[in-house]
Amino acid sequence: MNSVPRPLRNIGVIAHVDAGKTTTTERILYYTGRNHRIGDTHAGTATMDFDDQEKRRGITINSAATTVFWNGVQINLIDTPGHIDFNIEVNRSLRVLDGAVVVFDGVAGVEPQTETNWRLADKYGVPRIAFVNKLDRTGADFERVVRMLEQRLGVKALVLQWPIGTEGGFRGVVDLVGERALVWRSDDPDDGYVVQAIPTELVAMVQQRRERLIEAAAEQDDEALRAYVEGAGVSGEQLRACIRKGTLAGAFVPVLAGAAFKNKGVEPLLDAVVDYLPAPGEVSGARQPESDPQGPLAALAFKVVSEAHGLMVFVRVYRGRLQPGDTVLNASTGRRERVARLYEVHANRHEERALLQAGDIAALVGLKDTLTGHTLCDPQHPLVLEQIVVPEPVIDVAIEPKTQADQQGLSRALQALVKEDPSLHVRQDAESGQTVLSGMGELQLEVSLEKLRTKHRVEVSVGRPQVAFRETLTQMTEVHHVHKKQSGGPGQFAEVSLRLEPLPRGAGIRFESRIVGGAIPREFIPAVETGLRRAAEAGVLAGYPCVDFQATLLDGRFHERDSSGMAFELAAAAAFRVGAAKAAPAVLEPVMAVEVITPVEHLGDCIGDLHRRRGSVRAQDQRDNVVTVQAWVPLKEMFGYIGQLRALSSGRAQYSMQFDHYAVAPQGVAQESVSA
Repeated sequence: MNSVPRPLRNIGVIAHVDAGKTTTTERILYYTGRNHRIGDTHAGTATMDFDDQEKRRGITINSAATTVFWNGVQINLIDTPGHIDFNIEVNRSLRVLDGAVVVFDGVAGVEPQTETNWRLADKYGVPRIAFVNKLDRTGADFERVVRMLEQRLGVKALVLQWPIGTEGGFRGVVDLVGERALVWRSDDPDDGYVVQAIPTELVAMVQQRRERLIEAAAEQDDEALRAYVEGAGVSGEQLRACIRKGTLAGAFVPVLAGAAFKNKGVEPLLDAVVDYLPAPGEVSGARQPESDPQGPLAALAFKVVSEAHGLMVFVRVYRGRLQPGDTVLNASTGRRERVARLYEVHANRHEERALLQAGDIAALVGLKDTLTGHTLCDPQHPLVLEQIVVPEPVIDVAIEPKTQADQQGLSRALQALVKEDPSLHVRQDAESGQTVLSGMGELQLEVSLEKLRTKHRVEVSVGRPQVAFRETLTQMTEVHHVHKKQSGGPGQFAEVSLRLEPLPRGAGIRFESRIVGGAIPREFIPAVETGLRRAAEAGVLAGYPCVDFQATLLDGRFHERDSSGMAFELAAAAAFRVGAAKAAPAVLEPVMAVEVITPVEHLGDCIGDLHRRRGSVRAQDQRDNVVTVQAWVPLKEMFGYIGQLRALSSGRAQYSMQFDHYAVAPQGVAQESVSA
């Protein structure tokens, strides 16, 4: 790795919806001088929410990138959506980022989507800073949020700041590292903060907290630990170095405090990003090669945007350099592509670049066949970087073009949508012939259909949202099938013996060949797998994709002249249909993790309603007169839930949900889905 890391930070801002993520990002843009006015999410003036739908809905839909500078360090910043329907944006951003700022609502604390994003950051090994926001709101409780961080996320929270004042009286923070108070003069962003002595009433508590901080941080360095144990004291510089080391190692998560909307806490947050989050190459792992600007090119495409003049592909360069006119190898497809232009992106503004090097995040123009997750590399040094895992869709809508002109544009428009958002799937329903669009939730599908109309000028008729059922096998079976055709022309012959057996939920489809002695030539075996997978797509009960099973090719025969890949593909498909029908097939339905927050007086009604929806309550947590209920509920029962919840609670309860797992549907639901 580089002996001296670049003064560069690639970070993302992630959170549950409405935790104040985009508001925090807008303040970062203002304080770093990127913007000269502060945008507002709800007024539709946020820089990072530049899409028309984002402005109208007041939420972040697309991840947006920008570059800012703070204390001589370049910060490439990605603002991500908080809504679960757009979680692919968080997923693919975290895959290429070196660090993240996780924003928590000071009242709500750790919310469901925060947990999902946190697990994603764990998966990709991304060091984090926690920023407890909205501490000026009624009900905000910094200490409670810190406890939730440790209990729900299973991490060690390292408190670096303590709030001065509570709720409406919140006016600053105690900097535990520097042993000083930072007090903001007013809510005006230009007034800034003044450094003061720590308030007398907080001195004892701050000493206690600082002692804990030094003890935890000093464990990261032998010299600092020795100085602490011997009572010599740990210097401020040593302490910051220890905090950085522990943050990068994942030993703990630094916690800061603020109220971004009131312009309090953002400058110290930027200081922490520079001090404690890694530069490119400082956190090594299997997912990225060494960050060497002189080495052969290695870059990962993590986002594709369709524009009028072609595709704009966002990449993270891990190694080497890239210039306009370079030819690169797409190692995921095996094809070579030529890079026409390079752009540094600032939300919806683009600045042309002459060079990219290891550590940079930027956009390329000129690539034709590069998609999310593809690796771009030096043609002489091929390698494939770890892919981006895309979640399975759980909800479908059938769409039909309104006119002949729309028919011609629909296929092209859907192709563009799926290129941009790989969590969308498109398929043709075998029985009805309808085009089915599948996604992660109603809001995502609604936004995608709006894009069809406004961006691609295609009008469609839309069916009611439907649950994306699946099928699976519940018993093991073996099946033997001969495919033989001899009616004029060359014949077709293929014989296969298969074993089909169920796998645990979420395992997908596995294929194994146990052919020995050349019973089936090696070149025909991939065709057997292709036939199996193609047949599984259509299921055997109601046309839903069949998942979570293993197919083992046990034996077979071939004919020297009449056997072909096509014949074995057809034989395997027919064998699957026969075998799956004998393996006690079952319908699977998506089950959602639902969190309901309700006043205590409406708790009984809310729980009763969840039970009527076939829900099972997992946990309850009461705080003051508000109760948080966590439950598993089948998605089929959640359509129209918000209206019922408001009616039950006089409009005071709220909920959020996200996909959790697939489960075997009860017989009545399964029969209904088959009939439909």
